[in-house]
Amino acid sequence: MDSPFETDLSNGTHRPTVEEYMTRDVATVSADETVESVSRRIIESDDYNGFPVTDGRYVEGFVTARDLLLEDPGIPLFKVMSEELIVAHPEMKVTDAARVILRSGIQKLPVVDDAGNLVGIISNSDVIRSQIERATPEKVGKLKRTLETIHDIEANEERRTISLAELTPTQGTVYADELEGREYELERGLAEPLVVIDNGGDILLADGHHRVMAAKRSGISEMDAYVIVLPSRIDLGMARTARKEGLEDLSDVDIVDYARHPLVEVTERFTDDTA
Repeated sequence: MDSPFETDLSNGTHRPTVEEYMTRDVATVSADETVESVSRRIIESDDYNGFPVTDGRYVEGFVTARDLLLEDPGIPLFKVMSEELIVAHPEMKVTDAARVILRSGIQKLPVVDDAGNLVGIISNSDVIRSQIERATPEKVGKLKRTLETIHDIEANEERRTISLAELTPTQGTVYADELEGREYELERGLAEPLVVIDNGGDILLADGHHRVMAAKRSGISEMDAYVIVLPSRIDLGMARTARKEGLEDLSDVDIVDYARHPLVEVTERFTDDTA
């Protein structure tokens, strides 16, 4: 049986998810509440400048302090709330949520389950907190120990310069706007090392697909890497996944825009015009 950690690495989902960092206890308001009552809640609170508008737990919209400005105090929220909003799924990577927050200019992203019910909210501060916990040598050591335990081997850890032409990707998709950030880092010498596995001469890219693709676009042919060296060739789950997805070299990795991320949706509150 494959290690869950190993399988996650093969799909690029070993990074923290929204579910791990979102706030679960979310204050909400209903569409029937008035501008005055919600404005008072915002004024009296140090923590809120807006609320999800829900029917039970189903998300109908979102209202911010800005939406309430200069509105008649007695009118209900459904007349002023935003009815179309970006929401995230709890399984979405925090890095992707950060991209949405940055590009859209919002401060808080409601998190909904498959039925559209509110399960949490993730803010720009939550994203910052998650980014402090970036990949470290300790996490490389954890991957090494996991591989050793699952496959009953002893592996070595090295620091090595890796040719990008040697790499077999294990993630089939990267995002265009994150590549811009990685190119900025590369130009200033700020890029973190890659994490790769030397599997009997096959060099599998475990972490750093955006960095690698940014380097490729910038004409860089080699990068620094943490290398986990296996004692012999092993049938790794991430290698099987790469073969299944037809990933042989970096030319097989697709670059997409965040707006087409499968776990980002735009909700709309439908009304019956005939009522």
